[in-house]
Amino acid sequence: MAHNHAGSTESAAAPEDQLARLWSGWRVPAWTDPTDVRAQNIPEHLSLFEGIEQSGLADDVTYIVWRGDTCFALLNAYPYTSGHVMVLPKRAARDLDELTPIESAELWHGVNLATAAVKAAFEPHGMNVGINIGAASGAGVPTHLHVHVVPRWTGDTNFMTTVAEARVLPETLGDVWRKLQAVWPTS
Repeated sequence: MAHNHAGSTESAAAPEDQLARLWSGWRVPAWTDPTDVRAQNIPEHLSLFEGIEQSGLADDVTYIVWRGDTCFALLNAYPYTSGHVMVLPKRAARDLDELTPIESAELWHGVNLATAAVKAAFEPHGMNVGINIGAASGAGVPTHLHVHVVPRWTGDTNFMTTVAEARVLPETLGDVWRKLQAVWPTS
């Protein structure tokens, strides 16, 4: 138990509304600002990711780093670390069992390409590769399955995430996109 300034006892874990936050407001406009080109003109029948992939915008604007026949990879607009890539089918699917065998094979091929590119560009000490299926698992876009490829370094977790609910990223998405494009495997 902890004591507040008035001397009363309260739980050691502060309620969420009492947590201090550092805001990185540059991230929100990527998906909510109607003037941001990545979020413009996405038809209602398309998922966010389908809209980005089909937008016709240049890959350096959408941060798409790879396009296959049925799948593609792009940078996460809300990265855990520099180099956080998502690999996903071009068509929205909620779960792995909704993928065709061709989509499934290309999805995992794309994950292999992404891990190779992230290793070459960032030389991480390790990698997290995972899928959040459904909103209850933490999927930010639960209607469109995506595999996260996240580089990790020994000691890369610091007080900012645990105390301030913030992450410090040393590079812009554009810089990360250019690094990955330079080393992305050709096959």
